[in-house]
Amino acid sequence: MARDVVVTGIGLVSCAGEGIAAHLAAFASAETPRTDATTFAPYPVHPVAPLALDTQIPKKSDQRQMEPWQRLGVYAAGLALDSAGVKDDAGFKAALQLIVAAGGGERDYAVDGAILSGLRGAAEPGAFLNERLLNDLRPTLFLAQLSNLLAGNISIVHGVTGASRTFMGEESSGVDALRIGHARITSGQIDTILVGSSYNAERPDVMVVHEMGGFLLKPAYRPVFERGQDEHHADPQGGPPGSLGGFVLGSAAAFLVLEAAEHARARGARAFARLMPVANDRVARAPGSVAASLTRLIGEVGLERPDLVLSGATGLADLAAEERAGIQAALPGADIRATGDLVGHPMETAAPFGTALAAALCAAGTAREVAITSVGHRRGEGVIRVGAA
Repeated sequence: MARDVVVTGIGLVSCAGEGIAAHLAAFASAETPRTDATTFAPYPVHPVAPLALDTQIPKKSDQRQMEPWQRLGVYAAGLALDSAGVKDDAGFKAALQLIVAAGGGERDYAVDGAILSGLRGAAEPGAFLNERLLNDLRPTLFLAQLSNLLAGNISIVHGVTGASRTFMGEESSGVDALRIGHARITSGQIDTILVGSSYNAERPDVMVVHEMGGFLLKPAYRPVFERGQDEHHADPQGGPPGSLGGFVLGSAAAFLVLEAAEHARARGARAFARLMPVANDRVARAPGSVAASLTRLIGEVGLERPDLVLSGATGLADLAAEERAGIQAALPGADIRATGDLVGHPMETAAPFGTALAAALCAAGTAREVAITSVGHRRGEGVIRVGAA
């Protein structure tokens, strides 16, 4: 018999602030999310709210050896453990497994810049590059921080010592982290797991990477489903200016403590919500394929009349239109809200964030059932179902 999975801990950090209350307030507000349009102009970004790091990462030495994306993740993981009432329960944390969805880690872009600048004047560019790579690499033998360092630091700082896994794969990795965590509990393999992700958008290297693909919105924020008419954004495929819209990256982190329902009851824990089926897909992108995929996934997880659909739409206009079409085909009249209008687009963190927010909304009585959708800017589709506990 498949077991019910409940959310007993929620940790949220974004431009809206930290914690459940701040994000519920931001969701209820009609105000434009906090945006920085100058630091990386012409690209706007949603910067994370100031955090008192000492409250979740007490040792300054730990803080110093982490890059911002790790600090955000370790902080949000601590909030989730606090929320679940297990921060000081060594026995619970010893058995607590961990799945993190992560990108490629933050690059050392000072080294990147020095290498690229030096190549211009190098008499032997190949020899120069080899020498610099040998001497300038991080101790991890990589020009960025390894993706599994976030899981390692959560284990070190918070004492979460169960087995851990790190998934990569942009937006899809967040869906998969939730899907695997849910499946392991429902099948009876484990009783508890901590699942989540973090993303630091305030980095020049990610602006370069995504602008090379023509993915970024500029020069100013606009609501996700209203993008696509910006004359400053040109379609790299040769379409008319503005035909793709674009996304506004956001720094954010989201972690959830998931438990078997009977395990949570036995320890007297509050269940915020139930995490129900999670389904994902990876279709060959062609006109109509995303809409068809989402329609199929919504049926697969058993959604019929959710109170709300939290869309992780990036802001790329063609994909957003297909996503809405797929949702509306399966759920006519659905109330669709884009999480990008709350915190921006946090890549791997999009699905965990939407799921954590959905659980908070169910706990607050705002909704009885919520669907969370995720459509990757290049690949991957997913649907997550959350309901009242």
